[in-house]
Amino acid sequence: MKLYHLSHIDLDGYSCQYITKQYFKDAKYYNSNYGDEIDEKLRQIFRDIEKNMYEDNLVLITDVNLTGAQANRVEDLKSNSSKRVEILLLDHHQSGEAQANLFDWYHLDITKCATKITYEYFGKILGEKPELKHFVDIVNSIDIWLDYEDTFELGKVLLKLLADSNEINRIMFPADNNKYMFKLLDAVQSYFEKADAHIVLDESIHKIKKQIFNSAKNDTLDNLIASYIVDLLSLQANKLEVVYKGQKGVFTYSLRGVSVIGNMFLKHNPQYDFFMNLSGGKNISFRANDKLDVSKLASDVFGGGGHKNASGARYKEFKDSFIYQKMRTQINEVFSKF
Repeated sequence: MKLYHLSHIDLDGYSCQYITKQYFKDAKYYNSNYGDEIDEKLRQIFRDIEKNMYEDNLVLITDVNLTGAQANRVEDLKSNSSKRVEILLLDHHQSGEAQANLFDWYHLDITKCATKITYEYFGKILGEKPELKHFVDIVNSIDIWLDYEDTFELGKVLLKLLADSNEINRIMFPADNNKYMFKLLDAVQSYFEKADAHIVLDESIHKIKKQIFNSAKNDTLDNLIASYIVDLLSLQANKLEVVYKGQKGVFTYSLRGVSVIGNMFLKHNPQYDFFMNLSGGKNISFRANDKLDVSKLASDVFGGGGHKNASGARYKEFKDSFIYQKMRTQINEVFSKF
């Protein structure tokens, strides 16, 4: 059986997945905020199920409250699948009570966080893992705000750590983002038994991140992150490619530090003529390295402008999506008109 695990994008959500990672060798992880993103990720999961070699599949949803319409959609997706699919939802949000009463796969417990529910559920079936108990208690204390617990202050540090760790874009690189969260959660485990653990961990976060992103040569954290992202972009460049009047570029979404990353990418990948990044506000940044006048591209296609190697524009008609390839398709379609 293969596990497809959809969870929220906060400490509790990633921690649920950290728990199942200890139990399942063959698993694929997806993360979502609320709203339409849940629907997109559910459709993606069932598309992936159809492509795989497994006849038996478990779709696990944690720390996400489904609406009635979304719960019915899960039933429809399961019914239309050619594979055997088991659904399991483990959550603690009281707003899911109506769905919990309607669907036998919807398990609700409002007394504890989703991480603790997940740990106890699989521990009972597959065997407890005592080494995870302290971690689970830390997440539980902060997620349901037990500020009288000894673990609460440490939970605050973990909560902020994952909330601030957006160095790897989760829309462009969902698997790498998830692995990064797991590495952070792996790294913090050794701090739990230290004296004043919350203070020691708080002071060590910069060091932890440098160790994760470090290469053979030490550098500032910002430079290490930029190099890491450029390596990711280079490895996956063929999946990011867009074409404007026969000249090749790469399209990125909501990357941090576009100027540094864009110029570094073009220097390391001379086969590409331009680099573009679209932010959540539909603003586009263009970078080039004397192979294409991106001010003309920005002006002709989007009514923008700027400099030959650095320009900007706004793509007013852009349709937001939570799936990167859908956004890339939009860019290639608009470029094909010129």
